[in-house]
Amino acid sequence: MSGPSAPRQIDATDLRILRELSRDGRLSNSQLAERVGLSPSPCWQRTRRLEAEGVIRGYAAILDQSRLGAAETVIIEITLERHDEKVLEQFGRAMAAIPEVQEVHMTTGEYDYLLKVAVSGTRGYEEFLRRKLYRVPGIRNARSIFTLRCLKERGTVLALQPEAE
Repeated sequence: MSGPSAPRQIDATDLRILRELSRDGRLSNSQLAERVGLSPSPCWQRTRRLEAEGVIRGYAAILDQSRLGAAETVIIEITLERHDEKVLEQFGRAMAAIPEVQEVHMTTGEYDYLLKVAVSGTRGYEEFLRRKLYRVPGIRNARSIFTLRCLKERGTVLALQPEAE
């Protein structure tokens, strides 16, 4: 088998499953089945199909960074000096290896990447810059934005169809 199969059309029942799992990924199959109006066996089969097709990529705990000593979130806009394959690969590997970096998005526009970083205040951010980010080769410019408050943290399903009530 060579990777996920091509997804079938997502129907209303699949959307209900995805919505419920995006709200609570720890639901048991029987709880999920009850919430979406299926019996357990078809619910399990649909969920496994969505996983096999790559629609559900995985399950994870959402951590409270402030309780882990990194209460501030910083968005960093990065511009690289060059855009050859070696620089891009090197930058990607470096970002994956830095624990404070929570997300990395390659973007269009003025900046090449947006980073989401968790740090412990301005001193923690200064240390992150000096000891980690500024040591990554190929960065021409970095611009920082401290977030004040997160209004929405995790992705939810689905712009595909409105949620039925």
